[in-house]
Amino acid sequence: MIAITTIKGVTPIFRMFDEMKAKEFYIDYLGFSLEWEHRFESDMPLYMEVSLGECKLHLSEHYGDCSPGAAVRIEIVDIVAFHTSLTNKKYTYSRPGIEMSPWQTKEVCITDPFGNKLTFYESLNV
Repeated sequence: MIAITTIKGVTPIFRMFDEMKAKEFYIDYLGFSLEWEHRFESDMPLYMEVSLGECKLHLSEHYGDCSPGAAVRIEIVDIVAFHTSLTNKKYTYSRPGIEMSPWQTKEVCITDPFGNKLTFYESLNV
């Protein structure tokens, strides 16, 4: 048996192609905060971290970091309030609904401008 150290979290990396679209979607629409940005030089691709509560995502313009079309599930408290805040923003490119899953979660599924899928969910098995 292999000894496992304490795992403190996972940070998904999503591919992006447009810095302004990424910030509009993740910061302005979803409400993430920009934690930091990095470029090796001013004309090189951007790598940045955004966070919402304890959820951290890395967004990368670097070709080899990851492929577009990834998916992540993000557990959230009070999905109805989160959904209402998104709906009230009247974002042109996304108007998600709330779905009830067969595995007893309420879910809001959103695809970012680069084809990555974010599923925010709240468990009903309390």
